[in-house]
Amino acid sequence: MTLIITIVAFLIVLGIAVLVHELGHYWAARISGVKVLTFSIGFGPAIVKWTDRRGCTWKLSCVPLGGYVQLYGNEDIFDRKKYDELSKAKKKGHYLSAKLWQRIMICVAGVAMNFALAFAIYTGLFLYQPRVVQLPVVGAVAAESVAWNAGVRAGDRIVRIDGKNINSWRDVIIAQQLASERDALMVVHRRGENVVTRLAPVERWGITPDASHTFEQPKTITGAARSAIGRVYTESKTIVIVLRQIITGERSAEQLGGVILIAELSGKALAAGLITFLSLIALLSVNFGVLNLLPLPVLDGGTLLMLTAEGVTRKKIQGKLLEYIFIAGWIFLLFLFLFVMKNDILRLFGA
Repeated sequence: MTLIITIVAFLIVLGIAVLVHELGHYWAARISGVKVLTFSIGFGPAIVKWTDRRGCTWKLSCVPLGGYVQLYGNEDIFDRKKYDELSKAKKKGHYLSAKLWQRIMICVAGVAMNFALAFAIYTGLFLYQPRVVQLPVVGAVAAESVAWNAGVRAGDRIVRIDGKNINSWRDVIIAQQLASERDALMVVHRRGENVVTRLAPVERWGITPDASHTFEQPKTITGAARSAIGRVYTESKTIVIVLRQIITGERSAEQLGGVILIAELSGKALAAGLITFLSLIALLSVNFGVLNLLPLPVLDGGTLLMLTAEGVTRKKIQGKLLEYIFIAGWIFLLFLFLFVMKNDILRLFGA
């Protein structure tokens, strides 16, 4: 029964993130006058499909690991001579008939929808329940812990970590995660003066917050919206920092997780309740948006980079070179998928 709940939760979480992303591409294409041939949630053979009056085939496919929107003429970016040879009638609704700014809009609309979904969910959650902010005041320090040995004591108010201002205990948690494999420079306020400490890299510093130092943010739409923007920004920034740390070697790539980890978290979130489940959907949507902005040819970020280069240089990347770039991108994603799958399996069996 637990396995069934986990699978259902995974399909809902990933399905919503993918659906919203692809709807962004779909609506932007429609607004730009580009014909949409296929809208698919999942890859491979279709489980269910139908064709609407505009000629777009909607599909629910059997491999639920993503989705795609197929635009009329999108494949002609590899050989623009095919587009040039088309008649005026056949160029109508063609992807290359859209202006550059329209193609950029189509490209970024998916990511924009992911961020919009996360913003909407977080705004709703902050409106539903008042947001109690835990201030960054240390309540207790475990004896002989990294924090204790560094000189952190109960009653200290954490001001900065690694040069970044700390406004809540959530900021402390994020800073701790980002510094799990390197020293962290912490500034605490104690008896009217700032004290600088250096904490060694460990998974936990050994400090807990003082529960008496909190404040409740008022439930207003503007307040909830501001908090939601802050949450989306913080999560996006954290993802970027973690990716940078992995690339530079500061953090192990073995911490990356894939579909198995997402499924495991989805099952636990659903069991924990609706608020936790919605929070996970929002978090995954932010992850989906940020990762799609990576400058890889098969992702939105790669397409955006090429369209920007086209606008700046007034030259179009096409032909075999573009094909090879896309093939290299797919190969990289395949190896990345296999790598994170290995991490998931090892994590699952406790290796």
